[in-house]
Amino acid sequence: MTVASARTNATAVAVEATCLRLTAKAADAASVAPVVERHQLVRGLDDMLVEVKAAAVNPSDVKAATGLMPYAVFPRTPGRDFAGMVVDGPAEWIGREVFGSSGDLGIRRDGTHATHLVVEAAALVEKPASISMEEAAGIGVPFVTAIEGFRRTSQPKPGETVLIMGVNGKVGQAAAQLATWHGARVIGVVRKDEPYQGHANGPIELINSATTEIAPRAREMTAGKGVDIIFNTVGGEAYFQAANKALALAGRQILIATVDKTVNFNILEFYRGRHTYFGVDTLAFSSIASGEILREAVAGFASGHLKPFPIADSAIYSLQDAKQAYAAVTGSARDRIVLRPVG
Repeated sequence: MTVASARTNATAVAVEATCLRLTAKAADAASVAPVVERHQLVRGLDDMLVEVKAAAVNPSDVKAATGLMPYAVFPRTPGRDFAGMVVDGPAEWIGREVFGSSGDLGIRRDGTHATHLVVEAAALVEKPASISMEEAAGIGVPFVTAIEGFRRTSQPKPGETVLIMGVNGKVGQAAAQLATWHGARVIGVVRKDEPYQGHANGPIELINSATTEIAPRAREMTAGKGVDIIFNTVGGEAYFQAANKALALAGRQILIATVDKTVNFNILEFYRGRHTYFGVDTLAFSSIASGEILREAVAGFASGHLKPFPIADSAIYSLQDAKQAYAAVTGSARDRIVLRPVG
């Protein structure tokens, strides 16, 4: 479907969209096998119809397909992140290039891995002209997570130190961009001898956790004080305990994931350190709430202080090759994986 003449809410039209479909829960990640189907879409009164130009594949898309999100519905079209063009809605929106993300799209209701998407008008974020559709599609979940983490803890400030565990992951890179943009010092934790791989507005100092104990090194690097904010993108017992020991007095730890459901918790260390812990789960955010969060970052992308993740040609897949795209996300690929529904 191409851009047509201006339409109003009262004259919403139907479009036959090509969609990926998950018909039932898969036994494991290797068994996820979306099929391609045609479905008719019609927007509601407060919705827009978006022609999807690109849609990211997130690890949570695969996890939801295997039943790790018990509230996921079947059958459904997966996909949380998107970029595209408005093709049906109020006249002033027709032809606008937009992007967005969601905690419910693709999980509780039909999502973005399709040629078209029906989504609330309030969820759409206007795409900066300097960013490609594929790059815009890759912004979603990582930046929503990083922005919300720092919104919860209060923004990093000049003079504060932020320690990011898993700094070369996509959420870690987004957090590094945001923290350095706000003038904070950033120390990143990596698991092997490698440089920081993302954009930043200042230097990123590194701790290799394979050869160096995190907490003693972090305290050494801060003259014994410890770090003010820890963005823990890894979770699990070892990283949780290292974070606690690296925190300064009144330090804050952000937790977004874990490899262990339970960890040992030293209450004495917690209250004597005056620590605060913040949990961030972007699956709890609606499309509208996610859009509100992403709008906070638009000025940063427009100014160049924030940059989207580079999208390699080899990381772009068609809907027909979606199974390979899902496999790449669950494998060793570090690229941001994107589906291009048309072309």
